[in-house]
Amino acid sequence: MARSIWKGSITFGLVSIPVELFPAEDRKEFQLSMLDRRDFSPVGYKRYSKTSGKEVEWKGIVKGYEYEKDQYVVLSDEDFKRANVKATRTVEIQTFVQDGDISPEFFDAPYYLVPADRGEKIYALLRETLRSTERVGIAQFVMRSKQHLAAIKPVGRALMLFTLRYANELHGTSGFGLPAAGLKEARVTTKEIELAKRLIDDMTDKWNPASFVDTYHEDLMKRIKEKIKKGQTQEITKPSDDDDEAPRASNVIDLASLLKKSIDGGGHKSKTTAKRSLRLVHDSRNQPKRKRA
Repeated sequence: MARSIWKGSITFGLVSIPVELFPAEDRKEFQLSMLDRRDFSPVGYKRYSKTSGKEVEWKGIVKGYEYEKDQYVVLSDEDFKRANVKATRTVEIQTFVQDGDISPEFFDAPYYLVPADRGEKIYALLRETLRSTERVGIAQFVMRSKQHLAAIKPVGRALMLFTLRYANELHGTSGFGLPAAGLKEARVTTKEIELAKRLIDDMTDKWNPASFVDTYHEDLMKRIKEKIKKGQTQEITKPSDDDDEAPRASNVIDLASLLKKSIDGGGHKSKTTAKRSLRLVHDSRNQPKRKRA
């Protein structure tokens, strides 16, 4: 079981629920080392004093705010807490909104909220009330010296907290050269819309996250083994000629015919074919590995 990264309470009105916060993410990241391209030796990080040039150990480092040139206020964890004790200990729900009202670009990271100190009943009360009313709680709280906006919603038996981006943390879309809104303005025909709808309907299925598998790690390991086998461990692979070619859009003139061909099976896997492919991938992953002779 992972360790909680935050302890406090959810509050709404005069109700308080003791909870612990656990990460819901388990990122599968490829671990790579930085190398000096001259001799391929590992490159490390070094913390050093900019005054003396000497290395500083982690235990000798504190945080500071530069209020004037080269003048700092030293801040400890206690200072961050004393700035607003309530905010560091409380996920305060300030309002409730309809589930689905929050635009996807605002969502950041998921966490599990777990009841603590005999808070199970009131935890369940909030969870079931949110579910029956199809509402999401919008809250603010402080974690790791930063204030977060958050959405609290029921997911199965759990209450999940999703940190949200503040409105001023998102860029606007002006200057991106996006197509005009509306069919006529975007020069999209009714026939093309109907064909696109048919294609989307044909490719529509129930959401099943387990059916999607990250295969890039294996692809990269295959490439690594290939370089080892060929004795190219210290060879920097140069880009191929086609890497510089910009991606091209489908021919606008033939858009309707491309959509029709796609519907007829020329540009996508049918649901049955896709499911069969996924089963084959899953079955092959579960086959026992052969022992080397």
